[in-house]
Amino acid sequence: MCAPALSVVLPAFNEAARLPPFLDRVEAYLPTRFPGGWEVVVVDDGSRDGTGDYLAARALPPSPIRVCTHPACRGKGAAVRTGMLAAAGQRLLFADADGATPIEEAESLLAALDGGVDLAIGSRLVPAAGLNRRRDWKRQLTGAAFAWLARNWLAIPYRDTQCGFKMFRREVGRQLFQPLQETGYLFDLELLARAQRAGYRVAEVPVNWSEVPGGHLCLLREAYRIPAGLWRIRRRLRGL
Repeated sequence: MCAPALSVVLPAFNEAARLPPFLDRVEAYLPTRFPGGWEVVVVDDGSRDGTGDYLAARALPPSPIRVCTHPACRGKGAAVRTGMLAAAGQRLLFADADGATPIEEAESLLAALDGGVDLAIGSRLVPAAGLNRRRDWKRQLTGAAFAWLARNWLAIPYRDTQCGFKMFRREVGRQLFQPLQETGYLFDLELLARAQRAGYRVAEVPVNWSEVPGGHLCLLREAYRIPAGLWRIRRRLRGL
């Protein structure tokens, strides 16, 4: 059996309200772009709001949706890792379950991979004409400060490390996610630091992005934990 052309991995924790409309959009788009085969892998990370029941009904055969379940919440990084290692596609895309980045932006990332890079990361900070980006100014400011800190502590050259829209060649994705240890929201930093140290070719691709209410992460509340997390990642990757 041939591997699907694309796997879309969606980590979901308490996303009963935001996931269904994005899944509808994903299932409407993928057959038009990947008629030869595609799949969606949703990882329910210990949800307690009915997300699991919704997915159980949505993923009934012959649906191309597969569901992986964590009995308890292990963190976004752990959920993405589970999905990426379970995915069968030739190209692996993980996206946030809220649909902040439209699934149609996969075209731009795919073009970058077809152009020769090993992974393509969506960016809300790389300027480009005609893009729509709507974000609360306070979140934008704290996000920019976080990105600056990450770049300087971990020598990561990318402007937007945290955009939840990244695509990989299958073998590259598996090689990066297999040793990944960060289980929370800092997993992107370990991922990109590993890619940088391994010499993978990375393209930072400008994408449309609109903030969707109901997010679980507040960087201001997490500020006191961030330096310790960056130090932990830097120590872990020392010598690579």
